[in-house]
Amino acid sequence: MFGQTAKAENVIIITLDGFRWQEVFGGADDSLINDPKFSFDTASLKKKFWASTPCERRRKLLPFFWDSIATQGQLHGNRNFGSKVNVKNRYWFSYPGYNEIFTGYPDTAVNSNDKIFNKNTTVLEFLNDQPQYKGKVAAFSSWDCFDAIFNAPRAKFFVSAGVDTLPFNTASFDLLNEMQETSPLPMGDDVRPDHLTYFIAKEYLKEYKPKILYIAFDETDDYAHAGRYDQYLNMAHREDMWIGDLWNTVQHMKEYKNKTTLLILCDHGRGDKVKKEWRSHGEKIEGSDQIWLAALGAGIESKGEIKKDEQLYQAQVAQTIAWLAGYIFKAGQPIENAMEPLIK
Repeated sequence: MFGQTAKAENVIIITLDGFRWQEVFGGADDSLINDPKFSFDTASLKKKFWASTPCERRRKLLPFFWDSIATQGQLHGNRNFGSKVNVKNRYWFSYPGYNEIFTGYPDTAVNSNDKIFNKNTTVLEFLNDQPQYKGKVAAFSSWDCFDAIFNAPRAKFFVSAGVDTLPFNTASFDLLNEMQETSPLPMGDDVRPDHLTYFIAKEYLKEYKPKILYIAFDETDDYAHAGRYDQYLNMAHREDMWIGDLWNTVQHMKEYKNKTTLLILCDHGRGDKVKKEWRSHGEKIEGSDQIWLAALGAGIESKGEIKKDEQLYQAQVAQTIAWLAGYIFKAGQPIENAMEPLIK
């Protein structure tokens, strides 16, 4: 199942749960940032994120995306220019989306967010079974459902999902464990705060140097469901900052510098046609199947923001990850082909 020479020695995948393509490519939404029902301190929020043009607004919101990825990598999904990225599953919410991303298969049997162990094989499990990547795959998520999504007991790569004790005997991990145990959980007991997920993943990267790393942020979706557009924007801005920090970190490590590909996307979209539906998603909310994709680093041609007609699907990500790592992903389920714009 080895396909070709690997394009990258390391692949980092990051997801921003339920973060809309509209903000990625247009920045803060005029009608939402000015609506006091969704933005409690409009004046302060506009000072941070508002500008007269979409290009200025998106750069204020996501400076790493637009200063680095747009100049050195690729950004897909601006439907204003005909670049379309969609989910293929019919449900348009989280577990089906994450299953599709990592298995390459929009399985109709994956139809809830219940913590049911996934019968499908993910590309992370597949790569961990290859000698080159054995023991070099790790995933960190704020949402505790990822133990089930990755079927961690079967997959046997390291998964830290939700608030869990980190089994590493170092001063840094001892502190991170203490922070997990004592930090408030504003999103609920099943969601670790995103900042803790990030710093745990970053510390693991520095200490153990995985070749395949996944980080799943959650709070953009939580704040959207709560109707807090102000916090939704603030969290996206912080996540952009953490992604930039992680990229800067790997570019200063010999194991990763110029040998690493970064893929960033989301699990589902949200409503937009009816503005109040920005809070929601699912098969009854128009636009919830519309997503986006960003790519940067080894093996990724610098094309910037894609401004032409194209159709990509979330289900193509799994095979793309395998291709970058030098393999053809094969498993018991059907798997979509890799994304041609990223592999050519």
